[in-house]
Formats: sequence, structure tokens, C-alpha cells
Amino acid sequence: DETEFRNFIVWLEDQKIRHYKIEDRGNLRNIHSEDWPKSFEKYMKDVNCPFKIQERQETVDWLLGLAVRLEYGDNADKYKDSTPDGAKNADNTAKNAEPLINLDVNNPDFKAGVMALANLLQIQRHDDYLVMLKERLTQDAIAKASQSKEGLPVALEKHILGFDTGDAVLNEAAQILRLLHIEELRELQTKINEAIVAVQAIIADPKTDHRLGKVGR
Repeated sequence: DETEFRNFIVWLEDQKIRHYKIEDRGNLRNIHSEDWPKSFEKYMKDVNCPFKIQERQETVDWLLGLAVRLEYGDNADKYKDSTPDGAKNADNTAKNAEPLINLDVNNPDFKAGVMALANLLQIQRHDDYLVMLKERLTQDAIAKASQSKEGLPVALEKHILGFDTGDAVLNEAAQILRLLHIEELRELQTKINEAIVAVQAIIADPKTDHRLGKVGR
């Protein structure tokens, strides 16, 4: 917005840069004047801005940098011993990076979330929601999950979830969990099929014993 841009330049000069004396800022402050672009171009030359008047994004960035340098120069003692906010909050940042560390399993919202997720994923529920979680975190389950597997990448957008949680990230997580659940069911079906084949191999080739007068082993 042209008006906002001009007001921004005037604010920088009035509040931070202060290259002109107050009485010399009239042309720059007259933001509705047709001659304002010329005044702005002269201002850029006066502060030694290396960019052209048409390069507004670069000009704004450069003027902001100039304003920061001047602000620091005027208050060097104030800022030299300042600790960045990021450093002050380093511990909080580390904690936030591992949200499960401070997870309160007794929180009613957590319990409701576990039960709701179980319903959405159609996983068998248990009266004790912690038992339901423990069953998914047994040593065998952890060991199995730790085994590296190579496979083809899956395009989640091609798999219909069948419900909407109202949150895109939660929807994606639910899709992943459902696909993993389907994989486990397929592995179970494979083992069942293998057991059926093994039984059939035993009974499909009976031997005849004429002495006993019956067929079988």
C-alpha cells in the first residue's frame, strides 16, 4: 500500500534514523504530495542507500538495517549485555521439543484423547486406557518397530481415512496409524494362511494301510 509505505519511511526517519533536522523533514512528511517520490529519492541519496527507488523491498531492508545500527549506537551500553530471548528460553525450547517428557497421563483430556483415537482407528478398547497403551508398547512391539524395513513410499493422500478429525495434522497421523494397523492384520492373515497350508500338507496325502483296513496314518 503506497500510503503505508510512505508513512513507514517517515516513521523510520522521525523515530530511528533522524538523518535530517526536524525542520528539514517537511517534504518527506508530505506523503500526499505528487513530488514525494522525488523527495524520497533525494533522501535515499542523502543516507547513501545503494538501491534504486524502484527496488522497494531491498530499500526497506537496507533502511531497517540502518535504523538498527543507529538504535544500537545510541544505546550500546543498554544492549551490549543483553541475552537473546532464544538463549533465555533455551530450557523451555528443549522441553517443548520433547513434549512427551512432561506428559501428564492422569490428565482427563489425555484420557479422552486416547479413547477418541481408539474409536477413530477402530482399535479394541480396554477399561484402563493405560493398559491399552502398554499393550502397544510391549518389548516385542518395540523390538518389532525398531527393525528396519525397506519398502515403497506411500502417498497418504491416495488413502481415504473414512473420517475427519477436523485437524489436518491429526488426520495424517491417523492415516499412518491405520495403515500400520492394516499391515499388522495382513501379517496375521499371512501366518493364518501358512498354518492352513501346513495342515493341508499333512492331511492331503494319506497313506493306505491294507492291514488295518483303513486310510490314513
